[in-house]
Amino acid sequence: MFLWDQPFGRKVFGLNPERAAITKPLAADQGLYNTFLAAGLVWSLITDSNRWPLQLFFLTCVIIARIFGALTASRSILWVQAVPGLIALLLAHLTRV
Repeated sequence: MFLWDQPFGRKVFGLNPERAAITKPLAADQGLYNTFLAAGLVWSLITDSNRWPLQLFFLTCVIIARIFGALTASRSILWVQAVPGLIALLLAHLTRV
């Protein structure tokens, strides 16, 4: 989100300066979205109350968003992000019993 158009961010994502500048608003939006999801998942881990509804909601958000990303951006998103989200959801479900 913050390093997208900086040398490190461009190197990680294989962007030239022009492409990084053009796509910076999209990267900021995605970064903010991911930050909110991460905050929700951390919240579900540190809360003393019933964690399952929070985990279910935020992990389902991750899975749905990454399926959408796989359909609209890159199929690799499905394997790199959606499948780990599904695994996390299954593990969270198994630990609640």
